[in-house]
Amino acid sequence: MDEAAFLEVSVTVPVPTDSALRRALRRARDGVAVDQTEAEILLHARGAHLVDLFDTASRVRDAGLAEVGRSGVITYSRKVFIPLTRLCRDRCHYCTFATVPHRLPAPFLSPDEVLDIARRGAAMGCKEALFTLGDRPEDRWTAAAEWLEAAGYPDTLSYVRAMAIRVLEETGLLPHLNPGVLGWTDFQRLKPVAPSMGMMLETTSEKLWAEPGGPHYGSPDKEPAVRLRVLEDAGRSAVPFTTGVLIGIGETLADRVESLFAIRRVARRYGGVQEVIIQNFRAKPDTAMRGMPDAEAEELAATVAVARVVLGPKARIQAPPNLIGGEFELLLRAGIDDWGGVSPLTPDHVNPERPWPQIDTLAERTAAAGFRLAERLTIYPEYLKRGEPWLDPRLAAHVAALSDPDTGLAVEDAPLVGRPWQEPEVALVDSGRTDLNATIDTTGRTGDRRDDFDSVYGDWDSLREQVVHAQRLVGGGGAVRPEFATALRHAERDPGGLSDSDALVLLSAGPGAEIEALAALADALRKDAVGDDVTYVVTRNINFTNVCYTGCRFCAFAQRRTDADAYTLSLEQVGVRAEQAWEVGATEVCMQGGIHPDLPGTAYFDIAAEVRKRAPGLHVHAFSPMEVVNGATRSNLSIEDWLTAARESGVDSLPGTAAEILDDDVRWVLTKGKLPTANWIEVVTTAHRLGIPTTSTMMYGHVDTPKHWVAHLKLIAAIQAETGGFSEFVLLPFVHTNAPLYLAGIARPGPTHLENRAVHALARILLHGRIHNIQTSWVKLGDEGVVDVLRGGVNDLGGTLMEETISRMAGSDNGSYKTIADLEALATAAGRPARQRTTTYGEVPAERRTTALTADGVWRPNLLPLV
Repeated sequence: MDEAAFLEVSVTVPVPTDSALRRALRRARDGVAVDQTEAEILLHARGAHLVDLFDTASRVRDAGLAEVGRSGVITYSRKVFIPLTRLCRDRCHYCTFATVPHRLPAPFLSPDEVLDIARRGAAMGCKEALFTLGDRPEDRWTAAAEWLEAAGYPDTLSYVRAMAIRVLEETGLLPHLNPGVLGWTDFQRLKPVAPSMGMMLETTSEKLWAEPGGPHYGSPDKEPAVRLRVLEDAGRSAVPFTTGVLIGIGETLADRVESLFAIRRVARRYGGVQEVIIQNFRAKPDTAMRGMPDAEAEELAATVAVARVVLGPKARIQAPPNLIGGEFELLLRAGIDDWGGVSPLTPDHVNPERPWPQIDTLAERTAAAGFRLAERLTIYPEYLKRGEPWLDPRLAAHVAALSDPDTGLAVEDAPLVGRPWQEPEVALVDSGRTDLNATIDTTGRTGDRRDDFDSVYGDWDSLREQVVHAQRLVGGGGAVRPEFATALRHAERDPGGLSDSDALVLLSAGPGAEIEALAALADALRKDAVGDDVTYVVTRNINFTNVCYTGCRFCAFAQRRTDADAYTLSLEQVGVRAEQAWEVGATEVCMQGGIHPDLPGTAYFDIAAEVRKRAPGLHVHAFSPMEVVNGATRSNLSIEDWLTAARESGVDSLPGTAAEILDDDVRWVLTKGKLPTANWIEVVTTAHRLGIPTTSTMMYGHVDTPKHWVAHLKLIAAIQAETGGFSEFVLLPFVHTNAPLYLAGIARPGPTHLENRAVHALARILLHGRIHNIQTSWVKLGDEGVVDVLRGGVNDLGGTLMEETISRMAGSDNGSYKTIADLEALATAAGRPARQRTTTYGEVPAERRTTALTADGVWRPNLLPLV
């Protein structure tokens, strides 16, 4: 592509009037939040107006530094640059870093080469190992794929992970990873091996990516929406993340401002943007954009100042010191507070023609502007001092060895010594309120929320802006509406093929004739599918820990490890509870827990094996898709390999929880960091392919709408049509009382009684012919609600549970267990017979049935041992 094609990208924009510029400057000076139009106007500031803008930006920067106790301090990171591979699947037309295989001695640096660079850096006092590489080169270059296969790595990110661990263990340097576009699962894999990661947003301009002649044309990883999703997934995963904009590549000033505001939105929503780089384009020979003019110093400084005004005092803003043409004072006046990574050893491989300044020179130039230069680590002090969830415990010792505990900055003369990187030797050690399963029904929970309520879930204000509660249409009662009667006829003729519009009409059933007609149809379908028996299982829930930092905003169960209600069971305690369940006739244990940061990926295998050892006859129904992904990523295994190992350890089936609503727009309101829809689907379909059955679930009545319920049910039906692996569908009404999302004033107080009846009935209709068993939750609905839905399509009551902590922590007041007599009484109240079942809806062995009846299906501390 020729040079002229790129010159056409440049756009001339009108210069704002002097009065408009003065007004925007005044608003910025007065601390009024500027909008995107005003920010664009401020980018035009020059001369006296630019000095005015600098004064405002400096004042905002200084206030932020004072707030964190670093007044007058400008930071930098002493680093080595490790170009793990210069191959890339993208084709950025200004880049000289990426190249082709025949120009390299090998597609990747070898482990010895990586460690040689890191060791020489450590000898020179460097503390950061910056891993830079092209995006997924194996997707484009056969040489890269063959090298990885020969070296025993399934993909580039596996090699990145392995080399990060080697650097930690053999040199003590802290990895900062820049591997390009990452997905949510990738962050889970890499977070335990790197205190921070990064990727430049560059620009939100769709034109520069989508149109021929644009600098990002032909580069799939440069799509703005893709890169913004990376920033969001980093925040959801609590990864301290570096990003920034690249100016002068053909974007308009409006594009530039839009990019800054996009970064601000992500930073506010998730709190994970630790640093924003404002980088000026530098044309390079031998590239298609060699004739593009460089961004001038004043343009760069104006952009830095506007970034400071837009992003505010808490933002850490840097400009690379090797790209600014010696204008140190200018950039400091513009509002930067960091110089980024500077290497005394390696060149800037992305800009090799621009050498780093000597660190002594950088300190002198910084001091000349009235500031003190101080070394930081790759993870910024604010995140280091917060600890969990921002710093993985596997890295805590490595970071602590190099940091000042008071300031969070680097200890400049700290010795660089390799330290082991390993999973905890003991997977589960009992701690905290391990009797919560019993005392939740007596003394209750200590408080209505965890101590980090204002931070662990992200920014509540930005979350409120995302949620609009739509008015729900409900029939008025009385006679059946014509459109309802039509939808009901369609459902009777083809239940599983019902249209979305008809399904929504049925969900709007009014009290009286409409809801009774809907329930009658659903109950007829239930009888046709499974008969009249109301089934239940004698099971024990074992929630082995409630320590979790995932940030699910609907969950009142999760606690910090230091909270009064936090607990973790030991393997011994898990095993004892399994034995107790067996003694009272259980055929199943259901095990789930929080995503404890100390828990190694193999701990789940140990838990299952302990139960199998203590009570070999129990069916182990364990580990939600979120736990599966957590285990797989921490073990660096594929989902298939992890599930295979889990089955070998004793897991028989998976609970299909963590589904909530299978729509990411809703999920990212419900949770900050739980797995996306696609990953949930991947786990359950992989399990089904391996012959491991799962349940399926839907939690509803919070920030969702009936449209979401219909789409969720149809997605479940489609998966079942493909795999046949769901044993049942479980409806979980949202329990609001102590749910953080409700306490923050965002969620509604759960579904209404009428909605519960309609949703249970519609589940039976839409899943007819695919999933036979529709289960209700007595914990969440209560006895009256359960009886009503048993008369409207439901055939299963779930289990005795023996201990139920999750819903009780959320505020459910329906107890933590039910006896066999209690469950059979519910069936009787609905006019139906009851039948005990196994997990997979089979017949219960006579011995198990007799033992269960003797203990009424529940273990109590005062029961004598059975003989």
